[in-house]
Amino acid sequence: MRPADRSAYSYRDDDRVPEFDEGRILLVMDGDCALCSAAARRIAALDRYDEVRITTMQRPLGRALLEHYDLDAHDPATWLMLRDGQARGSLDAILTLGAHLHPAFRPLGVLRVLPVRVQDWLYARIARNRYAMFGRDDLCALPSPELRRRLVE
Repeated sequence: MRPADRSAYSYRDDDRVPEFDEGRILLVMDGDCALCSAAARRIAALDRYDEVRITTMQRPLGRALLEHYDLDAHDPATWLMLRDGQARGSLDAILTLGAHLHPAFRPLGVLRVLPVRVQDWLYARIARNRYAMFGRDDLCALPSPELRRRLVE
């Protein structure tokens, strides 16, 4: 669930990865998950400086990036964030993005004191059960203009 440790901007040398706007934070998430769809809408609402773009793991860019970082592009529990060429995944990515978007999320950073294995276990429990807990939803189905503007591809 955590991306392979690679140098910054390593995806530039991977022919499978299409070009994209590297000057913004890019999120790769499951486009069929209601929790991810709700998160994308919340991110769009909180992104006051228009810094975040979103692609789904079902699209060529998302799939290629996940494969580049040795993440399972068919596992709906996979979540990836690219910022300044660096990849983050799992709870680490969510905590980093949340703190960046709004100060109210910064206290959640206390979860970083947990061992990485515990963080990943916690993330995996939610991610693997999210369809049962939250259902399915199509991230790209009738998104608001604000969210639509942030979708890549």
